[in-house]
Amino acid sequence: MAAHLSYGRVNLNVLREAVRRELREFLDKCAGSKAIVWDEYLTGPFGLIAQYSLLKEHEVEKMFTLKGNRLPAADVKNIIFFVRPRLELMDIIAENVLSEDRRGPTRDFHILFVPRRSLLCEQRLKDLGVLGSFIHREEYSLDLIPFDGDLLSMESEGAFKECYLEGDQTSLYHAAKGLMTLQALYGTIPQIFGKGECSRQVANMMIRMKREFTGSQNSIFPVFDNLLLLDRNVDLLTPLATQLTYEGLIDEIYGIQNSYVKLPPEKFAPKKQGDGGKDLPTEAKKLQLNSAEELYAEIRDKNFNAVGSVLSKKAKIISAAFEERHNAKTVGEIKQFVSQLPHMQAARGSLANHTSIAELIKDVTTSEDFFDKLTVEQEFMSGIDTDKVNNYIEDCIAQKHSLIKVLRLVCLQSVCNSGLKQKVLDYYKREILQTYGYEHILTLHNLEKAGLLKPQTGGRNNYPTIRKTLRLWMDDVNEQNPTDISYVYSGYAPLSVRLAQLLSRPGWRSIEEVLRILPGPHFEERQPLPTGLQKKRQPGENRVTLIFFLGGVTFAEIAALRFLSQLEDGGTEYVIATTKLMNGTSWIEALMEKPF
Repeated sequence: MAAHLSYGRVNLNVLREAVRRELREFLDKCAGSKAIVWDEYLTGPFGLIAQYSLLKEHEVEKMFTLKGNRLPAADVKNIIFFVRPRLELMDIIAENVLSEDRRGPTRDFHILFVPRRSLLCEQRLKDLGVLGSFIHREEYSLDLIPFDGDLLSMESEGAFKECYLEGDQTSLYHAAKGLMTLQALYGTIPQIFGKGECSRQVANMMIRMKREFTGSQNSIFPVFDNLLLLDRNVDLLTPLATQLTYEGLIDEIYGIQNSYVKLPPEKFAPKKQGDGGKDLPTEAKKLQLNSAEELYAEIRDKNFNAVGSVLSKKAKIISAAFEERHNAKTVGEIKQFVSQLPHMQAARGSLANHTSIAELIKDVTTSEDFFDKLTVEQEFMSGIDTDKVNNYIEDCIAQKHSLIKVLRLVCLQSVCNSGLKQKVLDYYKREILQTYGYEHILTLHNLEKAGLLKPQTGGRNNYPTIRKTLRLWMDDVNEQNPTDISYVYSGYAPLSVRLAQLLSRPGWRSIEEVLRILPGPHFEERQPLPTGLQKKRQPGENRVTLIFFLGGVTFAEIAALRFLSQLEDGGTEYVIATTKLMNGTSWIEALMEKPF
């Protein structure tokens, strides 16, 4: 059991156990010793549901990364390929299988497609002459992976680009399948709300799947009251801005992958007297970040400016607890102190780690450039000077700052102005291509197609209306003891989360005008429940809403939703699902065309 998955209103260990059971059943079909050959992208997500110990129990003796040519030698009966359904991976698998066949004693080959089998991939294996070599060809529907007690992700890195640029609905189908799995485990969700074109399609797929699966009625008492489906392109602004929560900044600066972060090792080296800094570790320090760690659960969603005081308070509490040992006089008291020691030492280690991380982040956030960039972002979001060429952006291009940083700022300006005037847009494009290279013309085209960087149509800027109606900019933000979600960006309230907040109370009827301006339809569907399963809410009991971001979500948005869940009179607790955990950098990166 992963204890941190069961702390919320919805026990996500139920989902984790279901996917683990399916994995065990597949492994047991391949009797005898096994080697797994991994598509490298899958190792991170798999690590969240099954550690090596589980695989070992089912006779997995070796694990390799999928690479061309021959497989490393392994004295096993079965070789199992765990792969995403990608054509280029089939070519590598065929190479592996053919070189094994030439090697001598035959092995049994199996292939497990994650999350779906693909006819195209099987055809490719057939064309390469190896399809017949596989005894088991199956799929493992790992659609939604539990990351934390209130967080699920599909970790589908191409979902936004597929949906909004290529018109490919594969990831929407997987999202609908994932929601059907959740309903099979946690009961039918009585009400579905949505905003956006992709949300409409996912809701339609779910309704169709439910109709086709007319077998047994779902007799599980519903855990969720509502599902809110939200398209990422309804709120293109939020991911472009720099997140200012502790977890958001760790992700912005170092990147969090499958709940792990890699950090510069020198900050974590034990300080020894007189070694003059020699023998510093060179391998990155890898830390897991989730709510299983008490201190992290407390500070992850705070504005970074509020983290220092919590850490210093914790330091005092911990050193006072260690001082208690001097007061322990009797055997009983000493015994009690010793029994608390492991917990105290873990707390001290955790504090040391987060103090080091906070110092690393502070080095960045106190730099002049960080302040200048943040000032420009906040001016754009509060509606200042969004319609002309920005001096800071010009300077960044002239000094050849990172292209992604420049694109994030230009796109932010475009979104906050409902598109740029043609001459401003042309100027930025020309400067970017001349400085960074003409191969980036395809990237600029992608950003335009996604609605991130475009000319203003009809000469009208709708952003001020949206900003005022939804109260997206708050001047007086309390970062230490917040009273509003805008603390996560020190002034800007994420549009996506404001929509969720207003849906819960007073309802979307109050913002019809803004909903019409934002892209895509908004809708509501009811799913009838069998008699006897209707929910009677106890007085003071909160609703549970599952909010699904199609196209990705940031840690700052997650922090804002957790803030709403914890409000005394909020009335709603949120569980968050997404196609991908992302930030502005990984998002723009996914939209960039790699030069050939």
